[in-house]
Order: sequence, then C-alpha cells, then structure tokens
Amino acid sequence: MEIPQSIQPQSLCDYLDVMSKSVFQSGLSWQVVESKWPGTRAALREFDPNIIAAFTEDDLDNLTEDARLIRSRRKLSAVIQNAQRMLDLEREHGSFLNYLRSHGGFDATLEDLKKQFKYLGNAGTFRFLWVVGEDVPDYQEWCQTHH
Repeated sequence: MEIPQSIQPQSLCDYLDVMSKSVFQSGLSWQVVESKWPGTRAALREFDPNIIAAFTEDDLDNLTEDARLIRSRRKLSAVIQNAQRMLDLEREHGSFLNYLRSHGGFDATLEDLKKQFKYLGNAGTFRFLWVVGEDVPDYQEWCQTHH
C-alpha cells in the first residue's frame, strides 16, 4: 500500500476526496488511481458533497462515460451515497470531525465508518483515518490482527 501524506481537512470536500480515493483504490493499483485523480476531482466537482449528493441517475450515467475518471458505476454510486451520508452525519454531530471523534477509540471509529459508508473495508478505512489526521495505531501491528 502506498503511504499517503496526512492532511488537515478544511471542509467536507477534503474528507470526501480522501474517502473517495479509498473507494476507488479497492481492487486497483495506486498508480492507476493516482494517474486518474486530477480528472476524477474535476469530474466530481472537487468533491463538493452538496453537489455530489444531488447527482441524479442521468449524472451517474454521464460519469460512467467520462474518460477522465475510473468509470465503475458501483464505485461512483458509492461516492454519491457517501456524500449524502457525510452531510447527514455532519448535521447530526455538528461537524464531521465531531462524528469521527464520537466513538471512543480507533476500532469503534473504524467499524462505524465501514457501516456508514459504502466500499470502505479495513485497509481503506485505516488509510482514510490516517490521511485525515486521526490517531491510528501502527499499521504493521494493526495488520497482524486485522487482515
């Protein structure tokens, strides 16, 4: 797995961008995802969850024809559903960061993220939490008990 850099998310767009990269990476090489990411960001409106959450079936059809991005209909649909869920959780908790920190620890956060969001497994969820700057255990040690 490629070791991503950690960021300090400034908005839900940042969270959705990082989460979506984990969604698209599932089953693909990091090089493929990285090479498509600038086009993916453009096609998905810089990951603005308010825009993406309002995408229609016609929008989804158009995205599956857009060569700038990975055209997996299931993964694109997951990004739309994840944007909707992210907005819901932000409303429920006051901020997405409050949601992330409402579980009382890494394992509980990881499990809830996998339940709340589509196409996130253990590795993708770990990557998401690492990149958005949340406390995570040592990856090698964690892998010994979670893979």
